[in-house]
Amino acid sequence: MTFVQLIECRTSRFDELDRLMDDWVEQTKGKRTATHDLVGRDRSDTSHIIEIVEFASYEDAMRNSNLPETDKIFREMVALCDEMPTFTDLEVVRDEQLCAAGARRFFETVATEGELPPLDGLLAESYHDHDPANEQDTLGMDAMRREIGMWRAGFDFAFTVEDQITQGDRVCNRWTWSGTHKGEFLGLPQTGKQVTMTGTTVFRFGEDRKIAEGWWQYDRLGLLAQLGALEALEN
Repeated sequence: MTFVQLIECRTSRFDELDRLMDDWVEQTKGKRTATHDLVGRDRSDTSHIIEIVEFASYEDAMRNSNLPETDKIFREMVALCDEMPTFTDLEVVRDEQLCAAGARRFFETVATEGELPPLDGLLAESYHDHDPANEQDTLGMDAMRREIGMWRAGFDFAFTVEDQITQGDRVCNRWTWSGTHKGEFLGLPQTGKQVTMTGTTVFRFGEDRKIAEGWWQYDRLGLLAQLGALEALEN
């Protein structure tokens, strides 16, 4: 279970404290078990500093605490603080990556059987789509609905999201797409074939947590080969 340590202190020497954190990162390179470190400063009281350190487990946190470098940095940290830092140990019981969840909802929604549901809650009205298979970028929600409609007319399909990596307002999604060729697609008549392809999509989310931009990379050539399009060209 993910474990988080909340460290609070007060200091009028933040710049020195910040450099001390850099020293800790350098000195524990290859040893530390922390997976994420975030430092915040209270807007209403700039002497109030909060550090949030995330670990994969409580055991990892204890191994990190027992490093001699960590003990040394802690003693130096105490010397820079106006009062003794406080520590709160937290077992994470709920962790929602909201942008990642929005990306998953997009893939689920576009693959919904029947009529395509509204995309208002998922895409920004000014959505900008980058697909190297298209000569021009797709601009706007209505244009994206038409792009999705082309795929839905040609296939009954579903996405399996294999991996997601989030950073700030961006979510990278590695996915597998599986479909049945049920209708005309890029001039190819229905074949009824079961086809698959893999790809990656990076979404940028706006301040309203709607998808504002997307970049796609996928094995379109492999898909056309499965449909027999390349054989027709060779003949």
